[in-house]
Amino acid sequence: MDQDGKKFTQLRKLLEEIEEKVRSVRRIMFEQVYQEEAENLEMITTGPLTIIEGVFDGEEMIDKDGTKHSVPANYASKSKLVAGDKMKLTISPDGSFIFKQIGPVERKRVMGKLQKTSERWHVTCDNKKYQCLQSSVTYFKAKAGDKVTAVVPKVGECDWAAIENLVEKK
Repeated sequence: MDQDGKKFTQLRKLLEEIEEKVRSVRRIMFEQVYQEEAENLEMITTGPLTIIEGVFDGEEMIDKDGTKHSVPANYASKSKLVAGDKMKLTISPDGSFIFKQIGPVERKRVMGKLQKTSERWHVTCDNKKYQCLQSSVTYFKAKAGDKVTAVVPKVGECDWAAIENLVEKK
């Protein structure tokens, strides 16, 4: 590899590191927003069931205490959950978790190109990168460079999008 190729590789790696740090900053910012939204939600124990309400952050549900509950990626993909959606988690006596969307946020559709960097998938729309779940990419049998329709919250900022459809294969 010539000197220019090495520099290009080094610059690409530095950009990926910077993008990861920006994602970390956004994750912390959005976590606070979702935590505030979840503060008025309920946590109920009725007999053997525990019911916890929270807000989806793109990967997990955050409850009013700030506890994060892992939402199965297949459920999030299939349900096309969007950051800010209100959810309910029912924990049964046998320890099984049942998630349900109880209050979807208003959504808007965006179109963009699917990309993969640092083992993460993104949809790039209007110079904005939204992370998306691996299970959505797998479900649509999509590849980097494919054009997709995604859904994001209509109001506010977020770092995540749910893939709605594959529009055009590369």
